[in-house]
Amino acid sequence: MKSAYELAMERLAKADPSAGKKLTPEQKKKLQEIDTAYQSKLAERMIFLDEKLNKALLEGDAEEVEKIQKQKQSEKSRLEDDRESEKEKLRNSF
Repeated sequence: MKSAYELAMERLAKADPSAGKKLTPEQKKKLQEIDTAYQSKLAERMIFLDEKLNKALLEGDAEEVEKIQKQKQSEKSRLEDDRESEKEKLRNSF
């Protein structure tokens, strides 16, 4: 008798044949390179926006502070989506 986990894994394998594939060290390295590149991009943007945010806080510009906080959130989300999209393209090429 199979466990619920084993049954779920079989269903997953049928739904997405690539889900059960093992990645080679080279493939893992390429995926890690994408992660590293996007972490760097994100850090760079956050530093830039933090500087703008600090300036707006010092000036007491509440409207600008809110705008920058929304921009930070948006940039983070966009870069994470871009990263996952690029990783998915790479996975599909394997």
